[in-house]
Amino acid sequence: MTTRRLALAVIAAAALATGCATTSAPVSVADTIARDPELSTLNGLVQKAGLADSLKSGGPYTVFAPTNEAFKAVPAKTMEELSHDPARLKAVLQYHVLPAKVTSSEVSNKNAKTAQGGELALSKSGTFVTVEEAMVQQADITATNGVVHTVDRVLMPPRR
Repeated sequence: MTTRRLALAVIAAAALATGCATTSAPVSVADTIARDPELSTLNGLVQKAGLADSLKSGGPYTVFAPTNEAFKAVPAKTMEELSHDPARLKAVLQYHVLPAKVTSSEVSNKNAKTAQGGELALSKSGTFVTVEEAMVQQADITATNGVVHTVDRVLMPPRR
């Protein structure tokens, strides 16, 4: 009987280990964005703006990542302007990045300085988290150098 129990325990342990092996390990913020099909527009813009290497190294970062649907809501004229103005595109994308790791449980009703230099208003009410006028849809996507929160709007820095 003890040999049989030992064999069952070994099989159960192997099954658990195999199940854990299929879970994807955390990767950088840039790679986390690249893995999510709902963030493919953001990923393409991050690549175009030359921010991928920064978001792969360094950190910690918090990225408020607009979904593909969020980008569809941006006027075509604005997207066209951004595609022809690399400095402005980079500034808009950096406006979505905090140079610190802030999980949803750490959000309080205050402003936070962005990598672009502006400030974002962060708010929390119960389990709802907002950044400016955007609602966090999926919070706390862990990365090795920070955290990603998907949002339903593209955030535009104020014009100076």
